[in-house]
Amino acid sequence: MPAVNPRKHPPHAGRPGRVRIVGGAWRGRRIEVPSGPDLRPTPDRVRETLFNWLGQSLDGAVCLDLYAGSGVLGFEAASRGAARVVLVEHARAVLDMLRATRAALEAAQVEIVAADALRYLEGADTRFDVVFLDPPFRQNAWPALFERLPRCLAPGARVSLEAAAPQDAPQGWRELRRLRAGQVSLQLMQWEGQ
Repeated sequence: MPAVNPRKHPPHAGRPGRVRIVGGAWRGRRIEVPSGPDLRPTPDRVRETLFNWLGQSLDGAVCLDLYAGSGVLGFEAASRGAARVVLVEHARAVLDMLRATRAALEAAQVEIVAADALRYLEGADTRFDVVFLDPPFRQNAWPALFERLPRCLAPGARVSLEAAAPQDAPQGWRELRRLRAGQVSLQLMQWEGQ
């Protein structure tokens, strides 16, 4: 797959935009993307690749989109049959847009949580099968994420990582796939710990 040119997929810093869901029941539906300097909706081609890696159907899966932003990864998972999808976001304007998208899609399986991502992990009582991680690049959240995330993972859970550079995961993780798309590194990891 050719690399995605980030100049052709700029962040939506100036005005709200739209992205489309690329597969499943809501394929082709467009969802709103709020403006913001840290919002980088995953481009269509990268999402297609990720969901090819995960398998086109996520029937019955419990999914977490920890830094939801536009929510496109979580809504994509729900479109592909996930039984429950939790979107975690702390920005009020973004939360309002996520709620509007959930209502427009009639996505009852999508739960929206207003919280800081790391605090959410500390108190979560759910075991997730699939997790999407796309923290703001400037945060350097990876050490804290790798420390807190395992308590929330089902055995064999798969975790998608979007970062400025590939991440070296600690013991208990296995990298399944890797892709470089412009200035973004995409990795699919599997949790093999207890």
